[in-house]
Amino acid sequence: MNKPLRRIAIFCGILVLTLLIRDNWLQYVQADELKEDEHNRRVAIERYASPRGDIIVDGKAITGHATTEGDFKYKRTYKDGAMWAPVTGYVSQAFGATQLESIDDGILTGNDDRLFFRNTLDMITGKKREGGNVVTTLNAAAQKAAYDGLKKQGAKGAVVAIEPSTGKILSMASYPSYDPTTIAGSNNAAGEAWNRLQKKNNPDEPMLNRALREVYPPGSTFKVVTAAAALEHGLYKSADEKTDSPLPWTMPGTTTPLPNEGDLPCEDATLREALRVSCNTVFGKAGYDLGNDEMLETAEKFGFNKEQFVPVRSSASRFSDGMNDSQVALSSIGQYNTAATPLQMAMVTSAIANNGTLMKPYMVDALQAPNLDTIEKTDPEEMSKPLSADNAQILQSMMETVVKDGTGTNAQIDGVTVGGKTGTAQHGVDNSENPYAWFISYAKTDDGSSPVAVAVVIEDENASRDDISGGGLAAPIAKNVMEAVIDSKK
Repeated sequence: MNKPLRRIAIFCGILVLTLLIRDNWLQYVQADELKEDEHNRRVAIERYASPRGDIIVDGKAITGHATTEGDFKYKRTYKDGAMWAPVTGYVSQAFGATQLESIDDGILTGNDDRLFFRNTLDMITGKKREGGNVVTTLNAAAQKAAYDGLKKQGAKGAVVAIEPSTGKILSMASYPSYDPTTIAGSNNAAGEAWNRLQKKNNPDEPMLNRALREVYPPGSTFKVVTAAAALEHGLYKSADEKTDSPLPWTMPGTTTPLPNEGDLPCEDATLREALRVSCNTVFGKAGYDLGNDEMLETAEKFGFNKEQFVPVRSSASRFSDGMNDSQVALSSIGQYNTAATPLQMAMVTSAIANNGTLMKPYMVDALQAPNLDTIEKTDPEEMSKPLSADNAQILQSMMETVVKDGTGTNAQIDGVTVGGKTGTAQHGVDNSENPYAWFISYAKTDDGSSPVAVAVVIEDENASRDDISGGGLAAPIAKNVMEAVIDSKK
């Protein structure tokens, strides 16, 4: 072979080798990246070529599908979408997916690796791929009671209900809300609906999941955490011994007395009486006496300062370290820098109701294949022990006094023992804005078990300031949610 032909042959060989290397690079190294590229329209077309599986509550689907025109054959629909949006999130041909729709997208589309064998069989038989189901822990009656209660108030707010013995989330409502069906497509109507929901166009933020993502000052509901710390660290040994609580009590390092909300019998009051009438001085001083470290330890055992995943991410609630004495006192009554999600306060309540054991909260009970075989099952998991069983029962008796003849009487249920705590949390610079109304509670049935613990928060910007209270605005909603759970178990 002469030299020119040899050079051409070598050059052609190099070209072929380069093509082979490039082909293998695309198929094996960049395959996942190209598959997930937002500009790869074929991936999106394939994604919406078949119906998604469903999200299930009480054995019934709360999702569905509809056919559409164009490249995308199917889009998601939702039943009572606004009520369930904090649970499902949304999946949109134009705007992606959130919450359960995103986290469990592989199961719902049928693309999960755990469905590989089934998908391979379907490919051989020519059967169209199907999506699996996400079975939730939610209770439909409790969710309706929560959402209807918030809607009736007409104010921003949220509700979370948990089964204390397992950690199952029974209700997770947020108001105002939105219907994910309106943004599920990719047409102009979906785009217009999306724009109306954005914060810049809608200051009520209907797409904000207030149950998980908003942190509020918990106000006097946090006093149950301070009471737990006082019992656990031996500051007080019972609910009925007198506390060392002068009235007035001036916060350390200041000349400012810590005020109570009215002329209350708080001087040296017992923990039971202090919780019943909600004495700031008693619990503020108890927090100061315990100190930042011991208060922080108890708060973190309840889940503060850590994000929760249920599996949707919840913002971390907050109890600070490195505070001075007066800041610790204020934080111990749920003010200053203390902040909590409704999920967090439901966790606090469930741990107390469960005799001191906090179960990890979750809202996905199982993942199912298209043929309804169980792919994955969630088992209840202990998260921590914030307080002993004996101290939890002491705190239960205190919270039950609050509902029996204290600030929480609006949560009473005939034939059911209810424990609770009200809270009216300051809001704005120098408490200039309407406060937040809180109520936390649990129900206890005749056999001593507690089927439900609830946290409710209400932001009512339009109410008269004098009309805002946890017992007045939030307790009736908590009562309805507890009743719904109890009735569903009969």
